[in-house]
Amino acid sequence: MAAFQPSLECDNISNIHSEQTDSDLIQKTDERYRETLPNLPKGKGWITEHLVQYQGFWLTPNAALKNLMWVQDHFKPRPTDIFLASFPKSGTTWLKALIFATVNRTRYGFADHPLLTTGPHDCFPFLDAHFQEKDRSRFDLDRFPSPRLLSIHIPYILLPNSMTDHQSCRFVYICRDPKDVLVSKWLFLNKLRPKDLPPISLEEAFELFCQGISHYGPFWDHVLGYWEGSLETPEKILFLKYEDLKKEPLVVVKRLGDFLGYPFSLEEESKGVVEEIVKLCSFENLSTLEVNKVSEQKFSKDTIIDNRHFFRKGKVGDWKTYLTTEMVERLDEITYEKLLGSGLVFGS
Repeated sequence: MAAFQPSLECDNISNIHSEQTDSDLIQKTDERYRETLPNLPKGKGWITEHLVQYQGFWLTPNAALKNLMWVQDHFKPRPTDIFLASFPKSGTTWLKALIFATVNRTRYGFADHPLLTTGPHDCFPFLDAHFQEKDRSRFDLDRFPSPRLLSIHIPYILLPNSMTDHQSCRFVYICRDPKDVLVSKWLFLNKLRPKDLPPISLEEAFELFCQGISHYGPFWDHVLGYWEGSLETPEKILFLKYEDLKKEPLVVVKRLGDFLGYPFSLEEESKGVVEEIVKLCSFENLSTLEVNKVSEQKFSKDTIIDNRHFFRKGKVGDWKTYLTTEMVERLDEITYEKLLGSGLVFGS
């Protein structure tokens, strides 16, 4: 399914590239990719044979690394761009729906809202998962109307200066207790492992996670990058915790509206618009929709995921069902040491 494009009036765009220019850009990135890949350290993969370490973070050697290089080399942000950033399995799907519904609340009614028939990942596509040489027509950023809603797993320090230095575009980052991230990531990626490979055990996933060897990991470096960025430029980066969103969704949604430049009026609040958005985007509602039970999401030519896999439980503290006492103690100790002095803490 092609990325959903809201029916907004397109801005005048002065930097539309010709097909030939596009091909030249892709070729330059491919050349850098081929020169760089053989020299990168390798670690065991969770769904692929291995991951590679690039500029301090672990990526799948094919799509993720190549797409990151494309973003670093060629992506041109607009002042109105809104980016949702996250470490994988931190509540991305839910927050995509909430942001999409908040930004577009005056354009769609709740009875026939696009989220009822279109998955959150199609309404709010991944910037770093669609730059495939033979597949770019389905993700033409120049034709996206403003504000563009784009999701990324890219660590903050790996983003190009054009994104981090631009004072107008905004980031919303969501993080989650690493114990829940680990369990959710392990269960999710085991569903995506090729059938000719045995499932990765929790023990093995735990060791890799602790070593930082996981998609876009180390987890702690990923989180700290955006945390420190939010402290330096709070007007540019809104840092959220999944646990806070679960506890007080109405409060967080109103914060989102204020931060993104779409504040809720007193009239909207009195009419229950915030409550309607939270209800529309709730796990209980989204997980029961036909589009999120039978449709699939294509992230690359080799990665096609059933939408239902994005809706497991959506609970806080599910790690208690899976992790041993020794695992919990070790992971908490690592987290304490990594975040010491940063001011960022997670509940135990």
